[in-house]
Parts: sequence; structure tokens; C-alpha cells
Amino acid sequence: MKTVLVTRPKDQAASFVSMLEGYGLNSVVFPTIEIRPLPDWKVPSLESFDGVFFTSTNSVKFFLEKLLNDEPEKLKTLQKIKVWAVGKTTAEDLVKHGINTQPIAKVADAVTMMEEIDSDTIVGHTFLFLRGSLSLGTIPEVIKKRGGSCIELTVYENLPPSLEETAKVKTLLNNGTLSCLSFTSPSTATNFFEAMGTTALPAGVKVAAIGTTTAKTLKKLGLQVDIIPDSFDAPGFAKAIAEGMKVISNQLAV
Repeated sequence: MKTVLVTRPKDQAASFVSMLEGYGLNSVVFPTIEIRPLPDWKVPSLESFDGVFFTSTNSVKFFLEKLLNDEPEKLKTLQKIKVWAVGKTTAEDLVKHGINTQPIAKVADAVTMMEEIDSDTIVGHTFLFLRGSLSLGTIPEVIKKRGGSCIELTVYENLPPSLEETAKVKTLLNNGTLSCLSFTSPSTATNFFEAMGTTALPAGVKVAAIGTTTAKTLKKLGLQVDIIPDSFDAPGFAKAIAEGMKVISNQLAV
């Protein structure tokens, strides 16, 4: 049975592992980032922004936790202004708090989302961008280039994996146990290869990226990306990996 390395944080890995198991794939969970909230920031005055950008479920989780704990009255303001979310899952987490988002881009990455926002919405306006410590800063860069201003607020940090877990995965990789490496964000990819100390992979090991932004990071590292799903979400990613590993076609043949 083929084995996929899952690099998502532990609290986000279980459902994805279950999806892979549904296709007859084994998983090894190796979180290449540990997510921790940053304590030393304050919820800004939301009235001063024309819109807010959330790029991940983590940005929703940690921003809303602090807002509801420290200044819950500000939730009403957030519910009234324009809010953008990268991906359906991020948008769904916001809806749970009564926060409706602008239309979701068909391709769930920051570049595509910004391309679908017209210039009049950006020029002369001020936005809040909620980020993790390893954010690529794509959205603030585009906003500034298009005549808007953007305040960046780091609400969580990404920490590298432990040395003990890294040693275990190196052994699995070198002895041929791992058939595919899956990456769900640029930071999972960057942290993984920094931990491994090399981008050289054993022959036959496939590399899977959940979307184009993650794929670009892998290519910059000099890696060939073998699998990218049509739908940039966990179900689409699991299916694409199964197809890439020829698991689905093998099951149908049986």
C-alpha cells in the first residue's frame, strides 16, 4: 500500500488522512509547521478599514478568538464591512460568526482572488490583512501597486518541526516508505525541505501541491511538482493524489 506524507498541522490533518484512507492510501503525519497564536497584538479599530482579508482558517481562528474575548462589540463592525476569504473553508469559518464574504475565486489562491477584484474597489481605500509569520505578503503587495493602502497584522506564528520527528521522517524517506509528499501551503513546503537539509528526493517519490501558490514555492526550490488538483481544497487534493498515485484507476480495474 502506498504512503503519503501529510505536512498539515495535527489539528487539521485528521480529516485529510481520512480522505486518503478512503482511496486506500496510508498516511504519515509530519506537521512541518506548528501554529501558535501571537499574544502581543490588539484588535484594531475596524471602522477605519474598507475591507479585511483572511487567507487561511488560522487567521480566522486566532483573530476571532481575540476579538470575541477582548472586544466582542467589534464583531458587528466586521459583519458590516467587506470581507474577502481565500478558499471555501476559510469563508465557511467566517460564516459561522455571521460574517459574509465577497464571492470566492474559482481558483483558491491569493493571486487569483486579487485579479477578480476591480480597481475601483482598491484604489484610495484602506484594508486590513491578517497574516501568519511566514505569509508571502502577496495581497498587501497587490493592494499597494493598485493604489490602495494595507495594514498587515500578524496574529499567529509558524514554528518548524522537532528534531526527533525530522529524523524519523528522513529515515522513512530514505528507506522508500514514502510514495508521495503532500504540501498544503508554501510554509509547509519551505519548512519541510529546510528540516530535511536537502531538496534531493529518492527516485519515484511524487510531490503534490494543493494549489498554484504552493506549487510555485516548490518550483523555486528546484522541485518538480507532479500533482496539483483542479479544486484547491482537501477533498480535491486527496482525489488528485489518489489519481496521481494511480490508486483510483487500480481500484476501478479490480
